[in-house]
Amino acid sequence: MRKVLCATALLLASFCTNAQTSKDPEAVIRRVADNVIANTSYQFINTKTKAKYSSTKGLEPTTDLRAESEYNKWYYPMGVLAIGMVQLSSTLNDPKYAEYAAHNYDFVFSNLSYFEKLYKENKRPEWNAFFAMNELDACGALSAGLADVNETAKRADYNAYLKRAADYISNKQVRAADKTLIRPDPRKMTLWADDLYMSVPFLARMGKITGDNRYFDDAITQVENFTKYLYDEKTGLYIHCYYTDVAQQGVARWGRCNGWLAIAQVELLSHLPANHPKRKHLTELLLRQIVGFARYQDTSGLWNQVLDKKDSYLETSVTAMFTYAVAKAVNEGWIPKTYIRIANEGWNGVASKVDPQGRLLDVCIGTGTSEVLSFYYKRPAPFNDVHGHGPVLLAGLEMVKYNRANPPKK
Repeated sequence: MRKVLCATALLLASFCTNAQTSKDPEAVIRRVADNVIANTSYQFINTKTKAKYSSTKGLEPTTDLRAESEYNKWYYPMGVLAIGMVQLSSTLNDPKYAEYAAHNYDFVFSNLSYFEKLYKENKRPEWNAFFAMNELDACGALSAGLADVNETAKRADYNAYLKRAADYISNKQVRAADKTLIRPDPRKMTLWADDLYMSVPFLARMGKITGDNRYFDDAITQVENFTKYLYDEKTGLYIHCYYTDVAQQGVARWGRCNGWLAIAQVELLSHLPANHPKRKHLTELLLRQIVGFARYQDTSGLWNQVLDKKDSYLETSVTAMFTYAVAKAVNEGWIPKTYIRIANEGWNGVASKVDPQGRLLDVCIGTGTSEVLSFYYKRPAPFNDVHGHGPVLLAGLEMVKYNRANPPKK
């Protein structure tokens, strides 16, 4: 037991030493991205026989066949990761990261027919959400990433999927009477803050791609309505959910849901026409949120899992999201430059949670809603959880851009 404890202590000491000396944003995000690439296998594994395959071609249909790597799942964090990888290539002038994002989508689309047959037989195969498309998590963030990849790929099958996803969000996703996007279950007709990101970034991209202003109009409606239902004047933060059955907000000012709201607004402003009449109003909403969450930043630069509860753990993904939102807003000239101090401290916190191999600490897993505050306290933060990679890349990229435009004075 003593040997195990000593080994653990040495690992932690090594991690802390690295975190203190390696906060350069380009070095950190390259480390994170390269680790993701190294751990993406583009293989399938039969969960019963443990046999592995590089393709589904010629295989007998079975629901036991799954993508081996977590980065090859059809899961919304992969959409955020794809956006980060594409932007990484552009900012660092390194094509391998955009090629990675393109390869991920190609791997899925090239093997769809195998799993589609199983889906049509009412089974639950790998990538089931791709075919079902019955919630925003199944298509919104993933479609935003695909749209960025397709700027270069220009594939007909990608275009077809993007149109299908846009039709789902615009015409089929459940909404309240005022057109706010809501979830029919597990608790009937509940508004989740997360869904602003699961819809708005893709709607904004479709507005830019098609030139159809109705996508921008819908995205703006969502921002305004989510603010109406979820913003808490007393704290300057947003509540995770709103229960329409009792017309009451939920209990938690959960960190990552506030992060989703922030980066969704940033994504909308990034794609909105420069002369749009709502731009000033949207910028004011974003700045109000930034001022609000800045009040709760820990001296480490990090934010808490429950933002206004200092006894909840310090969480990495929300810190990356807030850092990205602030740095992006400063870099684009939407808010005064002095606010970069928030992002600088946030980045120091993020960098302290990246180990020498580019793996992440203290990222909360996917989280539902609850009427009990302790639920949020107890959400696990497993080593290197996938919810952190995309936000960390985006945060680091904006810090790289800021540092390039504002080199330290000699």
